Amino acid sequence: MPTHLHWPHKESFLAVTWETTTLPNGLRIVTTPIPTTQAASVNLFVGVGSRSEPQRLNGITHFLEHMVFKGTERRPDAVMIAEEIEGAGGTLNAYTNKEFTCYWNIVPFDRLATALDVTADMLLNSKLEQEEIDRERTVVQQELKRNHDNPGAWAGRLIGTAVYGPQPPGWDVGGTIELVQEMQRPDFIDHIGQWYHPSNMVLSVAGNVTHAQVLKLAEPLFRDVPQGDIPDVRPYDPDTQGPTVAIDSRQIDQCSLYLGMPIFGRSDPDRFALRIMNDILGAGMSSRLFREVRERRGLAYSVASGYGFLSDAGVFTISAGVNRDKLAETIRVCLEEATRLCTEDVPADELRKAKDHSIGRFRLSLETAHSLGQRHGELMITRGEIETIESVVEQIEAITAEQVQAVAKRIMVGGRVHCAAVGPNLDEDEIANALAL
Repeated sequence: MPTHLHWPHKESFLAVTWETTTLPNGLRIVTTPIPTTQAASVNLFVGVGSRSEPQRLNGITHFLEHMVFKGTERRPDAVMIAEEIEGAGGTLNAYTNKEFTCYWNIVPFDRLATALDVTADMLLNSKLEQEEIDRERTVVQQELKRNHDNPGAWAGRLIGTAVYGPQPPGWDVGGTIELVQEMQRPDFIDHIGQWYHPSNMVLSVAGNVTHAQVLKLAEPLFRDVPQGDIPDVRPYDPDTQGPTVAIDSRQIDQCSLYLGMPIFGRSDPDRFALRIMNDILGAGMSSRLFREVRERRGLAYSVASGYGFLSDAGVFTISAGVNRDKLAETIRVCLEEATRLCTEDVPADELRKAKDHSIGRFRLSLETAHSLGQRHGELMITRGEIETIESVVEQIEAITAEQVQAVAKRIMVGGRVHCAAVGPNLDEDEIANALAL
């Protein structure tokens, strides 16, 4: 057995148990045994996303995510890589966001060795042939075009750019068609050399596995990954903003609307109050936005609120799909409902329902090996520790109506409300007037 940097750490709450070990080279391994499942979920997180990129290479992290599936010396093409996992009945995929990348697969538990071997081979031995880069370049560009052609998805991207402005958190994860066109093999090699070090990776395995089993299989696969210093990431500048109104007029039948406000980072103490505030305002069919915008006024079929965190920033959003002639009214009604949280106490019964809803959704989101493997890996790569399920529940339960009102004021007072819309015959002045409550 390998010599590890420190003894495994173990936590157990309500039968959710995990162990963590850091290998001598810095790779963190977390396992979540679930003896009753038939599955094993393998998730390799790398702490690099689009905000880590220089502007001329915006999108290279996502492009690289595509490229590692294209072949290694042992598995020369994408079909051979896919067949190893899919031939066992499994699934493999990956995703990139602004701060990390995740390569994952799910297999029957007795194929764990194969799943780990394929993951390591893809990440560490990708050939990155220029011919494959040129071929995949078109695929990535088609993905960007598809995102642009989806009005709801594009409005969501516009609001991120509007709130964060011209700085790395505001750049699109996929970059642009023009930037992707210029990326060449040396750019990928340099990107890997900067970021793909074991101290910047987390291997999270959940399912019908044991910690010792995973360590025995994973250590030989990852022990030779070159170590190195990780570059600094440019901090978020709250004074840098994009436009108050960002529009894309298209001759389509409906407007996709996003309202967005800057918020705090993922570790802020107010994150649990925000969770409850969001639940009250726009999470589900019993939320205030759904009742007011859809049920009482019939302005929209879909309406919701949500939020996304970075390490040092975030965005709170309200989204809706509305007819063009109802756009300004919908903006005003949504902002009125949001502002009401700043001025009126949440009734005790509504607060109780919001807590029950939030806790229930949280528990139900962790029902599979893959969901637990994803949760524990993401927490380790972003925060360096795993928050227990019961700790989250306790902190949600402790939220008061005063804290909900305080976080609403923190977010919504100050005039930093941005709007993004995609739809027919849009008018910036009309939207700006609707924002000025």
